[in-house]
Amino acid sequence: MEIWYWLVLVFLLTYEPVYGFFDYQKFKHRVQRNPGERVTYYKKVMAGLWLPALFILGLAAIGPPSLEDIGLKGVSLDTQTLGKWPVYISLSLAALYIVSLIYYLIGSKISGKMKNEIVKVKQSELEKSKFADILPVTKKDKTVWTYVSWTAGITEEIIYRGFLIFALPLLFPSLSTWAVLLVSAVLFGLAHTYQGAANVVKTAIFGLFFAVLYIGLDSVIPLILLHFFIDYIGKIGDEGNENQV
Repeated sequence: MEIWYWLVLVFLLTYEPVYGFFDYQKFKHRVQRNPGERVTYYKKVMAGLWLPALFILGLAAIGPPSLEDIGLKGVSLDTQTLGKWPVYISLSLAALYIVSLIYYLIGSKISGKMKNEIVKVKQSELEKSKFADILPVTKKDKTVWTYVSWTAGITEEIIYRGFLIFALPLLFPSLSTWAVLLVSAVLFGLAHTYQGAANVVKTAIFGLFFAVLYIGLDSVIPLILLHFFIDYIGKIGDEGNENQV
């Protein structure tokens, strides 16, 4: 069975970090000539995420691993594997983050001033972004982008948290638990090479935080929901700003 784990690992090391990087460079030139290329690109991104995720779920269907092995199970607090402090600190940070997201979500709904400030911040970040070409512009873009966000929430948590944290100790028995979490986080960061080196590092840090949460909660399901929530909050200020196509 380990040959299949190696296959997934090789795919993760080559598809997004290498092929995805160069394909994005080509996309940037294509989209300047034809804005409709965004939807085509989004569909390719979703296919690239669902392919390994469905393969992993297929493996879990015949076992091993089982669905429980890749984190598709109920929440159970685990403070033994990493220790109490890493788990409690990560849970506290996650709770604070969720509260802040809810604050901005509600604030954007009831305060036009706050919504405008959020839009200005988003616009400023967009202007500095090295991957602005990929972001949705038209109404159709944003509709498909929603599916991309949901796809990422489900598949990335199954792949980079559930599967990798299960498979890496089997493929590399000498790795400590923290080393496994770090490797999974680095692979998650490398999947975003098209965003530039700085964002690869930021994404890897985010991935390590989510990996600690995964160990502490012993389930990938809360992470999928949190991933959804973060993507949803990211849409604040988009209403009514899309170009019609």
